[in-house]
Amino acid sequence: MIRVGFGVDVHRLVEGRDLWIGGIKIPYDKGLDGHSDADVLIHAICDALLGAANLRDIGYQFPDTSGEFKNIDSKILLHRTNELLKERGYRIGNIDATVAAQAPKLNPHIPTMQQTMAQVLGIDYDALSIKATTTEKLGYEGRGEGITAYAVVLIEK
Repeated sequence: MIRVGFGVDVHRLVEGRDLWIGGIKIPYDKGLDGHSDADVLIHAICDALLGAANLRDIGYQFPDTSGEFKNIDSKILLHRTNELLKERGYRIGNIDATVAAQAPKLNPHIPTMQQTMAQVLGIDYDALSIKATTTEKLGYEGRGEGITAYAVVLIEK
């Protein structure tokens, strides 16, 4: 059985927080606001994986009302998501994700993001595609107010 999932996540950029995207810390003067480390890319991937396996979403599995997840490293959530899939007999076929941000420039960091997340998931580096785009200064991403990530995944049983 093959299943496909889609995920999207959005977080506001704020001062006084580190910027975590794709499991790595990105040098920037702002970070993403959220209950956890607010890693928008990992959250979109988790949502896509959970959706593909019909396990609802990241907010259901790891609620922001729980102190257990306050400031948690999203790589832990990604690992736990993968464990939930394995319990249901699924394995990841591939992941394709896009991050929309006017700044900072993410392209130089993509190989490290891929290595980091592939290692957490126990998948081949080649099974995880990450792209970065700007919104040509349009919308909240273009104004530097927030960052959005989108992910599509294929899982197999």
